[in-house]
Amino acid sequence: MANYLAISATGNVKTSLGKLKGIFVSAASSTPLITVYDSATTTTTKTILAVFVPTASTMYTFAGSDGISFSNGLYIVISGTVTATAVYD
Repeated sequence: MANYLAISATGNVKTSLGKLKGIFVSAASSTPLITVYDSATTTTTKTILAVFVPTASTMYTFAGSDGISFSNGLYIVISGTVTATAVYD
């Protein structure tokens, strides 16, 4: 069963291994950017998804239904104005 977390600012979504299933972006404006890292802390050394410009009302799914694996944690950096929901295991 997938978990989810609504986010509108940079932060940790999960602090252990798992899979990123998708990101639903409900709102995006003012130069919106999202970057996703494999990290349990605020470090940005292991990039999962490089910087991308999200579009409002869009669901981004990753690697089919299996998701993108991460081993340390799920840390999402948001720039601009973005309201999104991360879906993960």
